[in-house]
Amino acid sequence: MSLGGTQIRVGSSTNESDAFSSSALVSAFYDAAAAMDEKGISQDGRVGVLNPRQYYELIQAVGSNGLVNRDAQGGALQGGNGIIEIAGIKIYKSMNIPFLGRYGTKYGGTTGQTDPGNTGDFVSEAMEDGRNSVAGIENEYGQASNFNNTCGIVFQREAAGMVEAIGPQVQVTSGDVSTIYQGDVILGRLACGCDYLNPAASVELFAGTATKPAAF
Repeated sequence: MSLGGTQIRVGSSTNESDAFSSSALVSAFYDAAAAMDEKGISQDGRVGVLNPRQYYELIQAVGSNGLVNRDAQGGALQGGNGIIEIAGIKIYKSMNIPFLGRYGTKYGGTTGQTDPGNTGDFVSEAMEDGRNSVAGIENEYGQASNFNNTCGIVFQREAAGMVEAIGPQVQVTSGDVSTIYQGDVILGRLACGCDYLNPAASVELFAGTATKPAAF
């Protein structure tokens, strides 16, 4: 985070397991909401993104955290659709966010999480270095080590934006071409760009250290 973005610690120990503590997550969300209120960020369109295990930790602690949607019962609740929001922040789960130096989730170490096995090599994959000075992504997302303690994000919709130059398109061959090749050639196209607009509307959650992650 930089240029006004806020960084909030989840828990108070040096163990990465704090990232999965439902009480610590709830407290961090309230801190994030207060920080955005203090910066004059609109309450409309605030969302938070956690990894699935964090999300389900909140579901399992509904008896004490009061976050469950009482209208979601039975299959809907068991499917993880029971959490509505914390401090006006709508909660989502994703595997496409930085989490303790990896994508989506991390096992072992001080996380307290055990690898269930046979998850696939695309799960808990290490993050790449996203600096312009390093070949590869080349899009100033920051050094990979900057996300070693990141464990969630909270933002308001003004934090970032995306512009489409070419919307999603699909082209399919037809007629004699299909006969020649005994099949269809399908081409999909999309051209878009995204970047931050108002970093003050973003919050990074981190755990396992008292030192805030480096800004990029």
